Amino acid sequence: MVKKEYIDLGFAKYDLKREKIKGFPEVILAEGKQLSHLIKIAEKAIEKTGRLLISRAGKKQFEAIGKKLKRYNPKYFETARLIYLGKVPVKKTGKVVVVCAGTSDLSVAEEAAITLEIFGSRVERLYDVGVAGLHRLLSNLDVFENANAIVVVAGMDGALPSVVGGLVSVPVIAVPTSTGYGVSFKGITALLNMLNTCTVGVSVVNIDNGFGAAYQAHLINKLISH
Repeated sequence: MVKKEYIDLGFAKYDLKREKIKGFPEVILAEGKQLSHLIKIAEKAIEKTGRLLISRAGKKQFEAIGKKLKRYNPKYFETARLIYLGKVPVKKTGKVVVVCAGTSDLSVAEEAAITLEIFGSRVERLYDVGVAGLHRLLSNLDVFENANAIVVVAGMDGALPSVVGGLVSVPVIAVPTSTGYGVSFKGITALLNMLNTCTVGVSVVNIDNGFGAAYQAHLINKLISH
């Protein structure tokens, strides 16, 4: 008989094997979930894992989870819309730089940065250095020294990852955001421009997917650091 490596709640199956494969327990996406379902999944998961990250969470969801699971010291990162239960790792490995084009992209950048920190990567932030004022980036190139991966978050024309990718020798993970006017089409223009980059070593995740970029960057960082 095959051992069940998940928690079966009927409406959800929380994956317990994820930590063995990836090094961190399955992350719960809060967005779109019924509050009662979210609380039940979180309650059962944290009992098994001892640490839990919940993404795309609102303040009301945090308040409800915090009340129910207070003993796990829940923290809410409002800009990033992340909830974390359990101990945050003190020891950090390697270095990942998170770059942000403008302050309108901060929520996605912080989703990436805080996810990386919770996973155990050392993070340095370089924010508000978009191509509209390129000197802001060029006067801070020292931040990229000894980085194992770089996450670049940008909306509008999505040009920043191509510029950064042309300046560094490590993998760049580009994150298009839904920031922008008119023909930005809620991030589609940035996404297509990033996919069409002529700079080598740049990979692209989906629109506003700071979490996905962080996961990829952490795996790269962990491999290099070990």
